[in-house]
Amino acid sequence: VALLLLLALCNAIKIHGEESNGLCDVNLTLRSRPHSVSILEFGAVGDGKTLNTIAFQNAIFYLKSFADKGGAQLYVPPGRWLTGSFNLTSHLTLFLEKGAVILGSQDPSHWDIVEPLPSYGPGTELPGKRYRSLVNGYMLRDVVITGDNGTIDGQGSVWWEWFTSHSLNYSCPHLVEFVSSESILVSNITFLNAPAYNMHPVYCSHVHIHHITVYAPPGSPYTVGIVPDSSDNVCIEDCSISMGYDAIALKSGWDEYGIAYGRPTANVHIRRVQLQSFSGSSLAFGSQMSGGISDVQVQQLHLYDSLTGIEFRTTKGRGGYIKEIAISDVDMLNIKTAFGANGHFGSHPDDKFDPDALPLVAKITIQNIIGTNISMAGNFTGIEESPFTSICLSNVSLSINSASSSPWQCSYVSGFSESVLPEPCSELNNPDASSSCFSLLKPNGRAAVL
Repeated sequence: VALLLLLALCNAIKIHGEESNGLCDVNLTLRSRPHSVSILEFGAVGDGKTLNTIAFQNAIFYLKSFADKGGAQLYVPPGRWLTGSFNLTSHLTLFLEKGAVILGSQDPSHWDIVEPLPSYGPGTELPGKRYRSLVNGYMLRDVVITGDNGTIDGQGSVWWEWFTSHSLNYSCPHLVEFVSSESILVSNITFLNAPAYNMHPVYCSHVHIHHITVYAPPGSPYTVGIVPDSSDNVCIEDCSISMGYDAIALKSGWDEYGIAYGRPTANVHIRRVQLQSFSGSSLAFGSQMSGGISDVQVQQLHLYDSLTGIEFRTTKGRGGYIKEIAISDVDMLNIKTAFGANGHFGSHPDDKFDPDALPLVAKITIQNIIGTNISMAGNFTGIEESPFTSICLSNVSLSINSASSSPWQCSYVSGFSESVLPEPCSELNNPDASSSCFSLLKPNGRAAVL
């Protein structure tokens, strides 16, 4: 399987002579790769016990020679294929047949050690190096991970135990990570039990993720489904994600390191996804957002059984911005807090951050929302020196299960609302803010001033 149409077509694209309604409306056409080999040809054994890292590495090294001949496919048949971390190559399809399970080794010596990402400075969980992800791509182009609903299982329980007992030597690995790559397609795959993130495109362009299922148990610490990180032109659609922490989290670097790296997450389209988050947010923005997050279109979500439905996170010292976010047509069920915006969220990588690097949170539209069994409608806590502005709510109906007389809490925030129940706080009822509000209801799907 190959990408015939690169995902470089985005906002200005026309389909059948009409403007696209968003990145996810780009019509991908796939064709067969001209070359294909099975992992069996490289001595792999699918018994769940034999370590197959060398087999994967040798197979991909061999297939690299076909990059200028139309690319190649690595076929993984039914079986349980135990492996440590391995790298992909450009113009490659990794195809997992039905019943094929790539298992991440529970021996940390089978996972490579690499430097922290430059936009995160000294590292995330621990200062210093980190474990490389199970499946990796670095500076690649035209890569497909797909199949007949095959599975990538990180067997993360041991990593979660090491994390909670503070016995990790390096920061936890992810399941799949692409760094500085473009034209990536991930589809028809199940991800299970990631040590940390499941799908992490960082410094990437033109990433299309669709029809995947992602799961980690409720007690798994800081497991996250999909994390677009300092990446642009990203489509996420038709996915089902249930995680211990966040389901989808958009990020762009941490404090002074993210500011210096200066690569935002932008032009993201998310639609028709089911999201569940045990201890975090179904859909999160930040809190590491120092490179900026903007131009995000979100449609047709089902959020359920989560601590928070939709949350915007930042703090003083982050810098950056979260702006021009348009969210519509969301169904919420059994959510503790439907909407959150927290200007005092998260820690700092070190003491070198600039406390005067104030983040901007502005021009956020949330409309056409129905919520059932909601404990709290919204908690918007901005920053005194940099209040959150142009927070716009329209056609929101939440059934509150609490007897609390204050379903909304607001401070250092301003915006406009109409047709919102329960009635929001006064800060969100400012008619003067209506001119700054954004709307999704435009022909090209982009936010535009009302």
